Amino acid sequence: MLARLWLFAGALGCSAGGTATLAGPVPDYRADPFLDTLETRTFRWFWDTTNPQNGLVPDRWPTKSFSSVAAIGFGLTADIIGVERGYVSRADAASRVRTTLDFLYHAPQSADAANVTGYKGFYYHFLNMDTGYRFQTVELSTIDTSLLLAGILTCREYFTGSDPAESAIRALADSIYARVDWQWAVANPPYVSMGWTPEKSFIPADWRGYDEAMLLYVLALGSPTHPVSPNAWAAWTSTYQWRDFYGQTHVNFAPLFGHQYSQLWIDFRGIQDAYMRGRGIDYFENSRRATIAQHDYAVANPGKFRDYSTTIWGLTASDGPIDSTVIIDGTQRALHTYMARGADATEIRDDGTIAPTAAGGSIVFAPELSVPALKAMRAKYGDPLFGQYGFLDAFNPTYHDARLRAQMGTVVDGIAWFDTDYLGIDQGPIIGMVENYRTGLIWRLMRQSPYIRIGLQRAGFAGGWLR
Repeated sequence: MLARLWLFAGALGCSAGGTATLAGPVPDYRADPFLDTLETRTFRWFWDTTNPQNGLVPDRWPTKSFSSVAAIGFGLTADIIGVERGYVSRADAASRVRTTLDFLYHAPQSADAANVTGYKGFYYHFLNMDTGYRFQTVELSTIDTSLLLAGILTCREYFTGSDPAESAIRALADSIYARVDWQWAVANPPYVSMGWTPEKSFIPADWRGYDEAMLLYVLALGSPTHPVSPNAWAAWTSTYQWRDFYGQTHVNFAPLFGHQYSQLWIDFRGIQDAYMRGRGIDYFENSRRATIAQHDYAVANPGKFRDYSTTIWGLTASDGPIDSTVIIDGTQRALHTYMARGADATEIRDDGTIAPTAAGGSIVFAPELSVPALKAMRAKYGDPLFGQYGFLDAFNPTYHDARLRAQMGTVVDGIAWFDTDYLGIDQGPIIGMVENYRTGLIWRLMRQSPYIRIGLQRAGFAGGWLR
């Protein structure tokens, strides 16, 4: 029933739960040639920049960087999309996926501080692109491991053939997931810790809702070997912030990636946990409201940033021009390089830097807002923003004076600051959510996963496709 309600919501100008949304029917952009171009270029970023010897995906490119474990998960998901779209053959994609999973499974895991890839089944946040070993002293990351596992489990459901490569993919996926010791990571019951280092043990922070760790808890609950207690989900939801922001009442989280990452892989349409049953909506509708609220915030533009409009919007974690306070057009601005930007009722972190992935990753929630925004960004800013591999990570029209120094990227005088890097964790939501919008591919695959189904059921989800 709820799966139908959200479709009616866009057409009738209201949503389940009574919060006003956008009036008028939602346009169908699924056949738009622009989305073909966007998917093709974004896929090529993953395919071309991945190390073919071990399957590791860089955190960013063309700046030389370490591998991001989360970006590997997005890359594995992109490989499947590439097959379905005809960008690569099934055999070539299966070969690359098997190479990646072979490496991840056999890479050294121990409590040692160096020359290891992970511990207790978890992986370090960043890995050396060539050796796969821990980069410097980064943490063993529970959330980045979760994003990796999501990509791995998607491959498990896609590569169902009987040939050696596809059979190996399924076996490796099961083994990698099963050895993750989620119970060990519960340092402060019932919450899962954000991370661990051999130097200092668990870091003093746990995953408390609402953010991208919704996926983490579903995976931790669905584990066939080391599941966390079912009361972890109730504890997680008890920390939600149900607030109104620009007329949209929803569980708030300021950067849009927190509304997007989990829903790239898990189809939350029409299924509810106890919390959402009490609110009369589902998590999909919650993220639609968050998207609309952030769009309306940009239109209102309380910070008076340059170019913000109905088609130029989108705050999430991204690169930025400089860590400094500068005077621009007579106004003092505090700017940042990489930062989790966002706007909601609990906080506003906005320095005029817009990330296309914010709109791109929300295309499933509000295509009537996201597609016009993406097309307008490409049309208005051209090649400095939309290049060989699709959208560069971020841009800042307020930072438009070429006399101003930038720590990264470049300033096109009178136009904007533009990033010169692509980031894997921002490319991933674009191609994944565009494909979900067009065909529902990733959702459909992950609805078949026994681990996802069990995790959702242990969290108390019911209804919809879980029936």
